[in-house]
Amino acid sequence: MLELLQQPWHWAFSGFMIALTMFILLFWGKSFGMSATMRAMCAAGGAGKKISFFDFDWKKQSWNLLFALGAVIGGYIASTYLASPEPVHISSATIAHLQTLGVDYPSSIAEGTGYLPLELYNFETLFSLKGFLLFVLGGFFVGFGARYAGGCTSGHAISGLSNLQIPSLIAVIGFFIGGLLMAHVLLPLILQL
Repeated sequence: MLELLQQPWHWAFSGFMIALTMFILLFWGKSFGMSATMRAMCAAGGAGKKISFFDFDWKKQSWNLLFALGAVIGGYIASTYLASPEPVHISSATIAHLQTLGVDYPSSIAEGTGYLPLELYNFETLFSLKGFLLFVLGGFFVGFGARYAGGCTSGHAISGLSNLQIPSLIAVIGFFIGGLLMAHVLLPLILQL
């Protein structure tokens, strides 16, 4: 059983589980999104006393907080006990493209099993201009964009589109354009620093 859990699963299984989750949420009149969970966490921590945006009844969102906690616990269990010893399989074209940008494919557990290239994800990079642009400024733009768009990619792309909401379609198109711009224009420029 453990070997089955450690193997890569077909993408259709994830799609089916996302659709099943959405049907359950729609049935109970709930909507999904991780940025709403962050707002509820801030409200639970007392931020509503200082900032009116966080002044709401966060207890109505307690199920979403439980979901976020489950995601953290599930991620820990998956990475600690269910991780495959094999590196992530990435297409050879992607590996070749990353190498032209100066990013090597991690091919062992010690090198990150293919998830995180060590050229980018280390403490030396964190305290450099490249790290500042990727982590601090990039994190700010992700947070600002999620708030400005009224939700994050999971909230709009999964929950909003399944509810046929036009603002979610517009937000998803914006997320997609921003992702393409970052991957094909900005990231190569940042990696050359």
